[in-house]
Formats: sequence, structure tokens, C-alpha cells
Amino acid sequence: MIKEFSVTVSQKVLDDLKLRLALTRWPDALEGSGWEDGADLSFMKKLVDYWQHQFDWRNVEREINSYPNFIAEVNGYEIHFLHIRGKGERSVPLLITHGWPGSFLEMMKLIPLLTEDPQHSFDLVIPSIPGFGFSTKPTRQGLNSAVVADLWHQLMLELGYERYGTQGGDIGASISIWLCRRYPENMIGLHLNYISGSYKPYLPDGEKLSQEVLEFQKTAALWSAAEGAYASMHATKPLTAAYGLNDSPAGLCAWIIEKFNGWSDKKGNIGNIFTKDELLANVTLYWITQTIFSSMRMYKENSRNPSVFAQDESVKVPVAFASFPKELPTPPRSYIEKAFNIQRWTEMPAGGHFAAAEQPELLAKDILDFFSGLI
Repeated sequence: MIKEFSVTVSQKVLDDLKLRLALTRWPDALEGSGWEDGADLSFMKKLVDYWQHQFDWRNVEREINSYPNFIAEVNGYEIHFLHIRGKGERSVPLLITHGWPGSFLEMMKLIPLLTEDPQHSFDLVIPSIPGFGFSTKPTRQGLNSAVVADLWHQLMLELGYERYGTQGGDIGASISIWLCRRYPENMIGLHLNYISGSYKPYLPDGEKLSQEVLEFQKTAALWSAAEGAYASMHATKPLTAAYGLNDSPAGLCAWIIEKFNGWSDKKGNIGNIFTKDELLANVTLYWITQTIFSSMRMYKENSRNPSVFAQDESVKVPVAFASFPKELPTPPRSYIEKAFNIQRWTEMPAGGHFAAAEQPELLAKDILDFFSGLI
């Protein structure tokens, strides 16, 4: 069953948020430490002050509600999604999935770029992963990326799309890959801007990893040692951290914004790539839906079902990979090609982990160029 949906957050929830912001207990910080120890204290104080006194969630609601929103009941889950039909002579169904600590809001800048071309456009389906945004929070174990892929496929079939393309970064990349592994006959193509660090292609006995791959693994291990503590927490004991993050909006904000600062192509300052309103729209979504625990826990589920390919298993549908320079450590193309049918590889001039929000024009053009060659 699919029904229309409109976002209207209770004023009591927003008033409570502002009260909690006013009562923030700030930690101390070393003088001049900046972002070295985590979210910069000076930046966070200014951002929280803006959140309390100037940010207007109702503006975000109006933007969300300017597009068709729906809730679909799929296998016991209520899935929130945007569904925007393309205006072109030919429109390709395209499913776009977000990751953590982002949300469907990341994709808003892509909508006009992908739906309004008079020649080639897309029918966009932009869902929220269960446990994120306005979708149902899981209440039992087992909801990993592969299971979400099953939900997405059922959703697309209910919408009347027997064949469609899929695109994703972060967890959205993992879900999109599982769609292509499980339903290749329904896939037009796969567009990625990220691949999980758990990815392992099948290697015959005795085959040694190339020097290029060994160097990548070394880089990835160094990155994980310096930047990966959050992922270990998410994959092991996410509930412990969630008590504080679900209770303190300033704490939640710091947990999320530190990643937007560290993973984006900010050119020295996060304000160069994101406005305060963009950052706070995403954080506020996590706050009002109380989804920090359910979203973090996705890491634990995926750690139990890593992206490992067996012998004779691969993604055979056409694949495009958009490589953004400030993305998290990415395996070399030669390694990815061992399990993926790479038909297009684009080295982007700018951008980081949040490609749709950072460089929507670059990402949209790559998506359009790739899929226009497949239909």
C-alpha cells in the first residue's frame, strides 16, 4: 500500500529542541586545537547558537513538501520516499539511496538537474533507509543492506518499474550493489560514488595482490586508525553512544558535523561547501525522528554481512564509478574491476563523500551521461 505523505513536525518538538539547545553544557577544549580532537568547540558554539536563534525547520518542511512524498508499506516496514517524474521525452527510472550520516535531504539538489531536461530525464525514487528519516525504525535484528535491497526492489515493482537504474554512495552504494547482485535482470545500470571497505572480490588460490592494492590497504588501515573510531562504535556498541546523542542536540550535532567537516572537499573551511542551514537541516532530521541509534546500528548489521564475492560471482550489469578526490579511501580500479563490470570511470575534479550535496552538477552530469548511453 502506498499513501501520500506530508512532513509536519509538532511545534512542541521544535520548542523542546530550542530549550535543550539553550541548556547545553559545553566541554572544555585545548587552546588552538581546532578540529584535531573532534568537532571544533568554537565552530560548534556558533552553529548551535544559529540553530537556536535563526534556523527555521519550517523552511525545510516547505522544500520537502514541494515534491511528491509517499509512505509505502513493504514487508512490514513503512518506507518514506520521494517520487519525482521526469519531464523529458524519455525518462529512465532511477533509484537513489543515501548513507550515514546523511539522509534523503542530500539528494534535493539533484532533483531539478535530473528531472527537467527536455530530452533525457529520470523518474527519481529517493527513499529513506529504514531507521533513517521518516522510515520505520527496525525493531529486530537482521536489517542489513541486502535486506534493504529486497525492500527497494519490491517498492520499485509496486511503482510499476520492472527495469530501473540504481545509484548510491556510502550505505546507499552497498544497497545498490546488493540490488544488482540479487536482481540483475531488472537493472539497467549501476552508478556508484563509493565502495565499502569490506569489499573483497574472489581471488583464485595463489593469486597475490598487486602492489597497487597493497598500497591501498595500507592507506585504508592508516585512515581507519586515525578516523575510524566512530565506525567501531557503530558496529559494536551503538546503543551506549546513542543515550547521549539522542538526549543532547548539541552532542548529536557534533557527532554528525564532524563527519561533514572531515569527509568533504571543504577547501580549508566547512563553510566553503555547506551553509549552516544545509548542515542543520540534516541534523534536525535526525533529532526530530530520533533515528541516531537505528541509523548507527546499520553498521553492526552490515559488519555481519560484508561485501565479499564468491567464485564466479560478480556484478554483471553495466557499472559507472565517479571517483571524487576527497572521498574515503577507495580501492583502485583494477581491484574493483575484479567483481564489477566497469563501463565508465570518472575522475572528478572536486568533491568528497557527500557528492550529491557538494557537487550536484558534476554528479548529475555523470549519471546522465552514463544512463543515456544505456537506453
